[in-house]
Amino acid sequence: MKRTVYNHVRAKATLAITTRTASANGSAVDRTLSGASGTNEWFQSATLLVHTGTITDGTHAITLEVSNDNAAWAAAAAVDLQGSLPSIGAANDDTVYEVGYTGTARYLRAVTTVSGTTTGGVYGATILLGFPNVTPLSRT
Repeated sequence: MKRTVYNHVRAKATLAITTRTASANGSAVDRTLSGASGTNEWFQSATLLVHTGTITDGTHAITLEVSNDNAAWAAAAAVDLQGSLPSIGAANDDTVYEVGYTGTARYLRAVTTVSGTTTGGVYGATILLGFPNVTPLSRT
């Protein structure tokens, strides 16, 4: 049998890919997803993926925010991050950044703080959830 990560990871968009000239909060990603059988799948691991297109100007600082209730948000603690959060500029076209999260917060979102832009840059962010407590994953 061939091994695959298909039954062990889910990708959830947090910042839609678009041209950004202003700061924005991403949509919340819940680490507990309802499975097709009515079970809740808790994902023990998360990785923030930031993917860039063309960045024409400005600085686009990406942070990861966490919440336990999807209402009060705070920056993820540095001790809970694996890798460095990117600050994207014109030299960072067509790049993928990966930042692991080892904390226990239920909700995650990417936030971009933009400065010095006229035309901005194209990028988005995805939260990759892994190691669910129920396998195989529901794809519904």
